[in-house]
Amino acid sequence: MIGDFQIRTDLALEVRESYDEDDVRIRGVSVEEQEDEEREIFTTVVRIETENGAKAMGRPVGTYITLEAPNMSAPDEGYHREISEVLARHLRELMGSDELSVLVVGLGNREVTPDALGPNVVNNLNITRHMMREYGRASLGEGHADIVSAIVPGVMAQTGMETLEIVKGVVEETRPDLVIVVDALAARSTKRLNRTIQITDAGINPGSGVGNHRHGINSQVLGVPVIAVGVPTVVDAATIVNDTMEELVSEMDRSDHMQKLGGTLGTLNKAEKHQMIQELISPHLNTMFVTPKDIDETVKYLSFTISEGINMALAGKKEL
Repeated sequence: MIGDFQIRTDLALEVRESYDEDDVRIRGVSVEEQEDEEREIFTTVVRIETENGAKAMGRPVGTYITLEAPNMSAPDEGYHREISEVLARHLRELMGSDELSVLVVGLGNREVTPDALGPNVVNNLNITRHMMREYGRASLGEGHADIVSAIVPGVMAQTGMETLEIVKGVVEETRPDLVIVVDALAARSTKRLNRTIQITDAGINPGSGVGNHRHGINSQVLGVPVIAVGVPTVVDAATIVNDTMEELVSEMDRSDHMQKLGGTLGTLNKAEKHQMIQELISPHLNTMFVTPKDIDETVKYLSFTISEGINMALAGKKEL
């Protein structure tokens, strides 16, 4: 028996979906859906507007924008360009003003592929702060409005320091107007692995989706606005087992023949079956996470897509 089974996810959209259909409205939480059929990009905006809504969702007050694209993990440069443009447009909306000094933080571990998204994104950014300090804003050209610097703070096992300690020190020294944090996330559903981008102005808690709770990186702590961008690259193994067993139980509920094959299981009510699932899930699965076998190539594509979106947003392109 492992107690209540907790679904681990970093996506606000999946937290909202976890509520029963009968409980469609959560006070203080609004949901807006958009569908671009031509590009096959689906956008869901979850706004947590009150502390009551934040408590119900288990997420801080803020705006959570989720981009879902079924072919996001495919090596299609044209399609990835379209995703980058949509990402840039949402980033500009959250950023607000032009001509900002922006610090981009690539969270994660370069040595662990599913966790290397943030460092890889930083590798592909157009860094401009040093040029501006040396030659002035005119050196950035007519199209560049924002001053960009970046850092990859690593993980505690590599540095012996909390990520927040490093980022906070850099923020205090360089005084950016905005911090953009990029990190790999954990999903509730396998269908969203490497096919979803979440953008939020509520900051981020590094490692929360995989049970490594670190100090949050947000505007309250850093003293400047924080936008977090992430892609789910792993899913909890216990979640997969739970979903498979629930499908089996649901099939038994629908089929008289399956109920007969199930023997005693077929006589249990829904609550009793759910309790049985919790007891059968091994507690050891809580420390296991699953990622697709092609994660190496996928992270390369996704990191380039996100970096291009950030580059577009920070280049001050008003037509986005």
